[in-house]
Amino acid sequence: MASTLESAINLGVFVRATEAPKTRYNEIYKENCDRIYSLAFWMTDNELAAEELSANTFLRAFAVAKLPVRDQIDRAFLAEIREIASVGVLTLNSNISSPSASIQGNIKRVHLERAVVQLPATERLIFLMHDVEGYEHERIARLLGLNEEESRSGLHEARLQIRNLIAKM
Repeated sequence: MASTLESAINLGVFVRATEAPKTRYNEIYKENCDRIYSLAFWMTDNELAAEELSANTFLRAFAVAKLPVRDQIDRAFLAEIREIASVGVLTLNSNISSPSASIQGNIKRVHLERAVVQLPATERLIFLMHDVEGYEHERIARLLGLNEEESRSGLHEARLQIRNLIAKM
């Protein structure tokens, strides 16, 4: 009788112990899924590809670390992105920007979205991480393997290209 009770108690402890990580896995996923999907969508410009990229990111992150933190998930995302785009090398080859006075009227969101999608992969990722997600240049540089000055330069270049692309629309 004691062994049956002891087994039931041990089973209950085991069930609670295995539920705790599942709960934590869900919390980690929920804390990061919107951010990762948003970046994935902007990098792919396709909902299905973004969902696949997001799923692969979390699979990679959980394979690397039992309970990954935000930085590990970001690294997993970059590893997945690098499989589909050349990220980490700045192109920095746009023409000199036209004066912002030539951009008249109200800039529509669609134009901005189209312009962002047309950026080279690295500049697009820097722009999204800094201006959309609020990452600091230090963190962006560390994740992409750049120095802070290159991150700042990439952001500046992305903004110039966006401005030029919108002006042409």
